Amino acid sequence: MTDDRSTSGFDSDPELPAVKMNLLTPKRPAVVPVVTNELCISTKGSAFVRHFTIDVSGTPLEGNLRVGQAFGILPPGLDEDGKAHKVRLYSTCSPSWGEDGAGKIFATPVKRLIDEHWDDHSLFFGVASNYLCDLRPGDEVTITGPSGRRFLLPSAIGSHDYLFISTGTGIAPFRGMLAELLEQDIKSNITLISGSPYATDLLYDGLLRDMSSEHQEFRYLTATSREAQPDTSERMYVADRLALNFDEVFPILCSERGLIYICGIKGMEIGIYKELVKWLPPEWLDRYLHIDPQSSSDIDDWDHTFVRSHVRPTKRVFLEVY
Repeated sequence: MTDDRSTSGFDSDPELPAVKMNLLTPKRPAVVPVVTNELCISTKGSAFVRHFTIDVSGTPLEGNLRVGQAFGILPPGLDEDGKAHKVRLYSTCSPSWGEDGAGKIFATPVKRLIDEHWDDHSLFFGVASNYLCDLRPGDEVTITGPSGRRFLLPSAIGSHDYLFISTGTGIAPFRGMLAELLEQDIKSNITLISGSPYATDLLYDGLLRDMSSEHQEFRYLTATSREAQPDTSERMYVADRLALNFDEVFPILCSERGLIYICGIKGMEIGIYKELVKWLPPEWLDRYLHIDPQSSSDIDDWDHTFVRSHVRPTKRVFLEVY
């Protein structure tokens, strides 16, 4: 779910490109083939995540799916009420030109959802995620889209510096965005903070480390919440990593060029907002967050209810949490 509460207050708010929306709908979908379906996480990881690619050739999505947007999947079958399953959205992790460079092959990371029902402890299986993870190359899947007009790179991508923060499969849009930014050889400063429970759960970790070593303008930082980080011997969340390495992101944020993108588990933004309040000078903080001057809550007591009512990101902050 995307949070669209952003407000504007600056002449330098980023201009976003016009994108096409809903060219395919649940009533008018397309059926496309699966190209690859490969494990994209260490075999020692605590979850199963697959790099899933489809071929949208000959459909309205061909050449019209922008990085940061999502395509929809319509799982087969009926729900418990006997109705067709609703569409599930998956953010593309490909650049706008696709995995193939021609805007025909697009990818997304899919995490299997296997859990227990709280009442009787019987197993619960995610409808769409397990369906997709079970598909093989050549199988067909029903799709919709594109969806999303806000979580995009700005039109003038080289006129900005970027702080990307993700958890889990929230890394998806940043894989594609980094490809667009780095392959076009722009002169922006970029930092990505990627979080997961364990190092073995970090998605596209090898690729991102290679990108970081090849492009000095890109810094890749990780945060693992259930095992110690090598550089600190401590467990940490993405907000903790932001605080620890704030000297590295300070030049990005205290600049007319700075933008913040946050994608991942709902609630992660609260810790990030707290660190921004702690570390940014007031004149720069106001460029990212508007905090209700009538609110009296101590920052350590901030929770979802307080943030929802009293803290509003500006258009320099792009938020997509679920």
